Amino acid sequence: MSELINKLNIPKHIAITMDGNGRWAKERGKKRVFGHNQGIKSVRDTIEGAVEYGVEFLTLFAFSTENWKRPKSEVNALMTLLIKAINNETKDLIKNNISLKTIGDISQLPLKCQKELAESIKKTKDNTGMTLILALSYSGKWEIINAIKKILQQEVTSENFSEDIFLQYLSTNNVPDPELLIRTSGEKRISNFMLWQIAYSELYFTEKKWPDFRKEDLKEAIIEYQNRERRFGKTTTI
Repeated sequence: MSELINKLNIPKHIAITMDGNGRWAKERGKKRVFGHNQGIKSVRDTIEGAVEYGVEFLTLFAFSTENWKRPKSEVNALMTLLIKAINNETKDLIKNNISLKTIGDISQLPLKCQKELAESIKKTKDNTGMTLILALSYSGKWEIINAIKKILQQEVTSENFSEDIFLQYLSTNNVPDPELLIRTSGEKRISNFMLWQIAYSELYFTEKKWPDFRKEDLKEAIIEYQNRERRFGKTTTI
């Protein structure tokens, strides 16, 4: 019998770096875009699991600022896939009471992507269940620099500057920091994702590549999180 989740200790916010699509496809003699396409099934199943387990915020690292350096054909295919996925999934987001948000430099996305995202965000804005956050054209360094630029424009002085002030200029303003960060495909690095927000996140790495990741794998990550002691720099309570 598999271990049960403690419903009283569910991470409020889980962030996931969805890694390994291209390698998964290559292992099967397919083009990289085939892996990205198969990864949509994992997104759907993971969202379903997050709702079932009681997660309030789920952030998916879908496209980084560094990903723009990939071959143009792959980027174009990813953007086409993004549009298709938004079109296909918005009805289910509404049905499941999920609101959609984005973080990142959305202005860099193709106009059609921007339009589809804006429409989906508008249609789901009144939903009161889980919040799904897509990190698109995003990186942690970009977010921090962008926040500093906004602060400088507001002429905030050193005398009234504080961590609370800084937080107001981040993309994740009004979103709790993730307690759990999951990365698939066996890579054990942060890769410029939510650098400020994950200061005290529990890190969970799985060998499974993203197209093979399912809600049972999410469950395993949550149980691992629940078995850890979160000290936040304090001494152990044991």
